[in-house]
Amino acid sequence: MSSVTLSHVRRVYAGAAALDDVSLSAPEAKVLALLGPSGSGKSTVLRLIAGLEPVDAGEVRIGADVVSAPGRTVPAEARRVGMVFQDYALFPHLTAAANVAFGLDKLGRAEREAQALRWLDRVGLKRRAHAYPHELSGGEQQRVALARALAPKPRAVLLDEPFSGLDPVQRAELRDASLAALAETGTTTLFVTHDAEEALLVADRLAILKAGKLLQEGAPREAYDHPASIDAAAALGPINVFDGRAENGVIVTPFGAIAAPGLNSGAPARAAVRAEALALTPGARARVVDLRPHGAHDLVRVEAKGVVWRALVPARAPLGENVDVQIQPAGAFAFPS
Repeated sequence: MSSVTLSHVRRVYAGAAALDDVSLSAPEAKVLALLGPSGSGKSTVLRLIAGLEPVDAGEVRIGADVVSAPGRTVPAEARRVGMVFQDYALFPHLTAAANVAFGLDKLGRAEREAQALRWLDRVGLKRRAHAYPHELSGGEQQRVALARALAPKPRAVLLDEPFSGLDPVQRAELRDASLAALAETGTTTLFVTHDAEEALLVADRLAILKAGKLLQEGAPREAYDHPASIDAAAALGPINVFDGRAENGVIVTPFGAIAAPGLNSGAPARAAVRAEALALTPGARARVVDLRPHGAHDLVRVEAKGVVWRALVPARAPLGENVDVQIQPAGAFAFPS
């Protein structure tokens, strides 16, 4: 297996930059999750790595090999990169086993068939080896697609929102099975998703993109606990934003003070507070004005001095009642305005 590295990559479509000076790295045998909304450049990253498109600036390396740079593009078929798409992209006229065996053309027939069955067994689908794609559920088709991508022992595998079309139960089951197979084989993986919870679950490293720019890259916990910007914080869950000024090392909000180390007193500043970093206690500073059940928690809106924030709190929050709001420092961040 090999690491995958992008260095100062730029990709332009019709004069607009889909990726602008993006540098990131998927370490060998690890999962790099690419998180961002539609149009952030996530899928473009995969297409450049796979060799489906050229770069306009910068370079792409797989291991020590430069596979893309201006004027130099290693053909896609020579890169030994597997890809799993959201829509599975299975051959409809081939069985599950034949789909997996398709990329093993350098092996003899008997060995191809044996390898295909081994890989289907690894993803829990050996019993459906002779079924055609139309006879398989969405989750089963995606297992076949993963087995097909892994069977040729690629240097890296690229997953483009592979589970987004599945129901929550199937999604969780297939995600766990896929991560187990990837870990067992030590496959370097780039995993595209727009779901923050999924990104945090799958990633050894996390890259957050927006509008073709890399906002932050690093360990998932580091990105969650120490966001580099308001946008990076918002990518990992609901936040409350307050525009104010730094005064004596804090930003004073209607719900309490937030530490603002390093910001000059009197300077415009922005506070970001995660919804789960707010706790409600008996009091009169604020009022609960809305409540939405959210499983074991409630997503509530609290109002103080005309400012409304969202809080994710244990279920049975007191709708309509007056409360105090406690801000947990670990989930509160300050940035220059």
